[in-house]
Amino acid sequence: MTGAADLLLALALDAALGEPRWLWSRLPHPAGLRGRAVGALDARRNAQPAARAKGVLAVAVLVTLAALIGFVLAQLGPVVELLCAAILLAHRSLVDHVKAVAQGLRQSTGEGRRAVAMIVGRDVSAASDAQVARAGIESLSENYSDGVIAPAFWFLVAGLPGILIYKVVNTADSMIGYLTPRHAAFGWGAARLDDLLNWVPARVTGGLIAIVGGVAGHWTAIRSDARQHRSPNAGWPEAAMARALNIALAGPRSYHGRTEDLAWVNGDAERDIGPTHIDAAVAIVWKAWALTLVLLIVIGVLTWIF
Repeated sequence: MTGAADLLLALALDAALGEPRWLWSRLPHPAGLRGRAVGALDARRNAQPAARAKGVLAVAVLVTLAALIGFVLAQLGPVVELLCAAILLAHRSLVDHVKAVAQGLRQSTGEGRRAVAMIVGRDVSAASDAQVARAGIESLSENYSDGVIAPAFWFLVAGLPGILIYKVVNTADSMIGYLTPRHAAFGWGAARLDDLLNWVPARVTGGLIAIVGGVAGHWTAIRSDARQHRSPNAGWPEAAMARALNIALAGPRSYHGRTEDLAWVNGDAERDIGPTHIDAAVAIVWKAWALTLVLLIVIGVLTWIF
């Protein structure tokens, strides 16, 4: 099979099965293993002097190990490669978690807050229904890039080593890539490499959402909104989703008890949003997933022909 065919099957398998509890109740989850590796390096190597250099070296170690593990697993045959790729994709689990936010909001504001707190890092203890809905849609948009399109892209480029390198770097960024006193220096390498690995996938994700959302003609506005985001990548899928739903995203939010006055994305659009908008965002992501399969079929056919 070609890489495109393998990836298509892996995306379909992930969408069908998601995260089987019977499996991960018996085996350690890959995300947990990656987290332990990053945590161990953080605990043992994050110290002055030369914390930045030590952080870069730690990321190099993680990348090397991921590449070696990916290479070894790939030698076990196409079935193992397919199963590993499906495990490392997160489409079904992502949409299930975001759908739970909509279901929670339909019950009460408190249930919505509890559901969204499982997928975002911001403080939502006093969030309104609209703020909960925005948090859910922003998480869906950004994590569709981080959890689905980016790993799929790197699998297509470099097989299992590629997807494993991406996942371990993304895990490192989520754990140590913050501008906090402890991690500003040590996490610098993880954050910069994650930005680099997500540069193309974030823009591809924005394009997919814009196409299926019927707003590809708004690309200039999407690009302008994306550039206002504090992340060089996360703004692209968020800006495309905001235009597709005709809603405002981002804006002020609270982190660790402190309110950050972030810029609005598509700020002139509807701000009073709720669970129906979350449902619409999930539907757009499923359409983007279907378009991705179509593109993979085209790539596979072209590879076969040429």
